[in-house]
Amino acid sequence: MIRFLARMSLILLANAAGIIIATVVLPGFTINAIGFITSVVLFTTVELMFERFAVKVALRYVPALHGGIALVTTFVSLLLTNMWTSGLEIQGVSTWLLASMIVWLTVVIVGTVLPMVLFKDILQKDEKEDA
Repeated sequence: MIRFLARMSLILLANAAGIIIATVVLPGFTINAIGFITSVVLFTTVELMFERFAVKVALRYVPALHGGIALVTTFVSLLLTNMWTSGLEIQGVSTWLLASMIVWLTVVIVGTVLPMVLFKDILQKDEKEDA
């Protein structure tokens, strides 16, 4: 249960960071303060649910697409979040594509770096015990 909560927290933080960066970088990507919380929670929920479905379909029908599933999942999650919330607005094809890339890349980076920062003490204790 602790791992699940830690994973959910990391995913929510990573998605929030990706949406904030996309808002700052892309003029056609806007979000209001109240819509931000709703959008991050909905985006994360849709992403987690769609990812499992997309992976199953890709593995069954087109195994070569397995590597691109996270990017497609990010795009679909942004699309559904944009449709279902009033706080997030994305305008223009280039903004859609760049927003998907920015959010996906941010999630990859934050998902890699944040656990090392948050769990630094635990990782250092494990290294000392192994030595």
